[in-house]
Amino acid sequence: MGSIFKAYDIRGIYGKELTDELAGQIGRAFVTFLGCKRVVVGRDMRPHSITLFQALARGLTEQGADVVDLGLCSTPMCYFANGQCGADAGIMITASHNPGEYNGFKMCRSEAIPISGATGIQDLERIVAEQAFASPAAQPGRISTHDIVPEYVSHFRTFAALQRPVKVAIDYANGMGIYEGKVLEGVLEIDPLFDELDGTFPNHEANPLHAETFEPLQQRLREGGYDFGIYFDGDADRAGFADETGAIVSSDMITALIARAILEQEKGVIFYDLRSSWAVKEVIEEAGGTPQRSRVGHAFIKEQMREADALFAGELSGHYYFRENYYAESAALAALFIANLISRTGQTLSELVEPIRRYHASGEINSTVADVEAVFARLRAAYPRGHLFTLDGLSIEFDDWWFNVRASNTEPLVRLNLEARTRAMMEARRDEVLQLIRQ
Repeated sequence: MGSIFKAYDIRGIYGKELTDELAGQIGRAFVTFLGCKRVVVGRDMRPHSITLFQALARGLTEQGADVVDLGLCSTPMCYFANGQCGADAGIMITASHNPGEYNGFKMCRSEAIPISGATGIQDLERIVAEQAFASPAAQPGRISTHDIVPEYVSHFRTFAALQRPVKVAIDYANGMGIYEGKVLEGVLEIDPLFDELDGTFPNHEANPLHAETFEPLQQRLREGGYDFGIYFDGDADRAGFADETGAIVSSDMITALIARAILEQEKGVIFYDLRSSWAVKEVIEEAGGTPQRSRVGHAFIKEQMREADALFAGELSGHYYFRENYYAESAALAALFIANLISRTGQTLSELVEPIRRYHASGEINSTVADVEAVFARLRAAYPRGHLFTLDGLSIEFDDWWFNVRASNTEPLVRLNLEARTRAMMEARRDEVLQLIRQ
């Protein structure tokens, strides 16, 4: 059972690891742990999301909590509803980009503050394992419905500021991007791919981190006539971007562009994932902002943003976080900022990105290791003169190159990201560090 209680959510194969009975118990544990009175619950398009909703709602109401059923919505919409409806908590039923047989829960306190492994998921696991639920309420909670989609759409459309028409191709991946993308309808000229809800993902996995799943979108863009392409993951809390030629634009470059656009309107703190290019920090500084590194993982980033009252944060995995959505993701707003930029500057996305491609990155490289701490010790010993910091894993920085090595949460892996001023240096340093890791 423990395997479905993850670092950031609850997730497993439906009917095998995550059953309706267990969903009901998680609902009871949720109210026992939080003492919440009003919970918004959204769901994705997977066939079992409706039965999981019914079981979860049974558990929540049995403990006396009222449930606001949002129905089908994207994960960013569920976060928005949590804040807008003044709820004590929120739960999104989704397994994000995982294949169709998976399902799960993303959970928040009030104002979309995430519940992670360390801040509640482990407690929920313990309560369920020990059946340590509070007594059922004398008066069960009630279920009401609320359509958050129109409010979300009208709120985020106010950020559109197009000075000329912008044409995009959007890969909805048969997922909740179909709902998230409603923000863009009538604002951008849209050519859709895979725009029918289907929780079996018949066309391709809904994961923009896997370059091969970008191919249908890239093919469409290469036909010409588009300003850029957008690709939503399964629950639409992430977006991948490709330029007008079909080339994938990495999320740190998109972070830099959005940061610059936001800082033109208001100065403040911008967080960037510590695996991002040096160029992101430089662009934020050039635009008069205050750059701050963040750990990897949405719960950490949102916490750091709240503490600093940050305007925006971008993560290398394609999550874009905005103060305007309770410091949570809005993939549609990220797309709007890019569209605004293209329409205002008259430049193509490839032209906007070119001047900030200043360095050469290795991309993320995984290595299976027996002893993570031994790897960190070898790296520390090998590079005593670098600037070392341990915000997330081990990072060592020099004047002309840097690297970060982090342990996986779930597997015996370490992940290397490295960047240097020249391609030759990047390749040489990459091979050198990999040899130390894999020794």
